[in-house]
Amino acid sequence: MTLPEPPVAGRRPTGRDVAALAGVSQATVSLVFSGSEAGHRVSEATRHRVREAARSLGYRPQAAGRQLRLGRSGMILLAVPNILGPFFGRVLSGVHEEAGKHGLAVVVSSGWGSSTLAEAATTSRFDGLLICSPDDSQLGELPADTPVVFLDADPATGGTRPTVGLDVAGGMRQAVEHLVALGHRRIGHLRSTHSAYTFRVRQAAFEAAAHGLDVLEVGVSLNEGQRAARSAAYQLLGRPDRPHAVVCDDDVVASGLYQAAAELGLRIPADVSVVGIDNIPVADLLAPPLTTVDLPGEELGRVGVGALAALLAGEPVPPVPPLTTGLVVRASTRAARPAH
Repeated sequence: MTLPEPPVAGRRPTGRDVAALAGVSQATVSLVFSGSEAGHRVSEATRHRVREAARSLGYRPQAAGRQLRLGRSGMILLAVPNILGPFFGRVLSGVHEEAGKHGLAVVVSSGWGSSTLAEAATTSRFDGLLICSPDDSQLGELPADTPVVFLDADPATGGTRPTVGLDVAGGMRQAVEHLVALGHRRIGHLRSTHSAYTFRVRQAAFEAAAHGLDVLEVGVSLNEGQRAARSAAYQLLGRPDRPHAVVCDDDVVASGLYQAAAELGLRIPADVSVVGIDNIPVADLLAPPLTTVDLPGEELGRVGVGALAALLAGEPVPPVPPLTTGLVVRASTRAARPAH
């Protein structure tokens, strides 16, 4: 068997090179990267072999050629870590609203990884991608010719690509300062163990704002939901030196703390003041309603689509300053009891 010759150094790999390496016809390569139902005429095993050959060669379908041949799809992909997360529902609402104004349809991907995004980026199925709150480990190298906008992400992640962020550090600072103004000096923190940029920023901002205070922290995995939050809250509130005020990294964690407090016979806010982050709908439904930092998810989605639409139109996208956050004070916080 004669092996195909590698592409000449310095020359961009072509579909013919991929076909030779994968042992298929050039037409099969075109079908695999068509981004349409035609691609499904090829067996999954063959599609996998073609994609692996493309990756090993560094082959990327020419975006301009795809557009001339197929035209735009009119669809964009919104990738979020967990579609069940209430905050991401707020983002999706804003994305849908703004996308409609630009004649774009939205497809949502949840629990994506780098290979999923790379595949989406190398077909003509989507005109562009919105990647929200990425975990560093989920991001691989995306094709340079794919329009991408990052939401709630490390500005360094996208390089020259637009990033729309939130002032989560300012929000966390407001949360801690609110409790300090109420006289609290021993403050608990139910912090996310997730590695996403937004949670690293929250942690750094908490540490800075709580400097000099008596701080007690317990980590919680947000992917495990309210049950994990309740378990972490038990660890924190069950201590003999428990805090009388707690900041939670999101409102779902705060709802788990409410549950743990009730089971421990503690009253909110008489025995423990609670502050969350996100301002999802459940925050106003808890008893008592939750004091929380409002992260404007809908605006994040709208601004992100606006930036992506500009990219698709070939227009420059100026840097977007972090979107303003704000503390919504409700009944879950009160003044600290005088020390005895």
